[in-house]
Amino acid sequence: MPIDFNRQIIEEFRANGGRVGGPFEGGRLLLLTTLGARSGAPHTTPLGYLPDGGGRVLVIASAAGAPKHPAWFHNLVAHPRVTVEAGVFTYEAQAIVLEGAERDRAFARAAAADPGWSEYQAKTERVLPVVALEEIPAGPPQISAASAGAALKAVHDGFRRELALIRKEITESGPGLGAQLRVNCLTLCQGLHNHHTGEDAGMFPMLGRHHPELAPALERMQQEHEKLAVLLAALQKVISAEGADPRSVLSEVERLTEEVEKHLAYEEEQLIPVLDGPAC
Repeated sequence: MPIDFNRQIIEEFRANGGRVGGPFEGGRLLLLTTLGARSGAPHTTPLGYLPDGGGRVLVIASAAGAPKHPAWFHNLVAHPRVTVEAGVFTYEAQAIVLEGAERDRAFARAAAADPGWSEYQAKTERVLPVVALEEIPAGPPQISAASAGAALKAVHDGFRRELALIRKEITESGPGLGAQLRVNCLTLCQGLHNHHTGEDAGMFPMLGRHHPELAPALERMQQEHEKLAVLLAALQKVISAEGADPRSVLSEVERLTEEVEKHLAYEEEQLIPVLDGPAC
């Protein structure tokens, strides 16, 4: 893409917590920063991505079907350690170029979800590389937000956007549940589980020690986590069933969305004033 267009997308992405308009509106977008293969200078590129579960995402070096690989691909081959900005989160990742059958399965999954990938492949003689970006654990997540309360709201909004996107994808899917859509749903389930586990083990006990008046609210939120865990398990069961019916999956996703939204709204109402208050 033209440099000026890229710059505009990057600025909009960073200013709006990962939300952009134009051709990327409503899609999954990240910013990938690589080091120049020869110069070693950092270069940032906006890219669409596919969830892959297990702490990694996939990007495809399509260059819209151009005859040559894009510069960012050559960069990460030379320097596989990269930086990923995904909404409010920023993390270091190891870039792994998928090979052979693993690459073919991942690309087929992507193409089944979005025929545009097949169209790009048909335009060029090169095999479009599929790259896994695997997060390198490095302590607490780096969240781009002005305050602790804003960080909590930004993370919640990320879950809201992903739930809305998955509902849209299911509604527009065919009679069967595609492999990539299954991965999207399962990745969301794991993300919500990890978020709630982190709150139960870290943030809630900390707030309870410093703000005993929050005890009833914290207890309610922990109970809601348990209820949501049951809904997440039900969704995972439906997704994992052979020949899963999209209508059944959508029903479970909508039920989960309703309960998640009520929980997130209550949590924000109770915790943001405290997190952003003078005592914190």
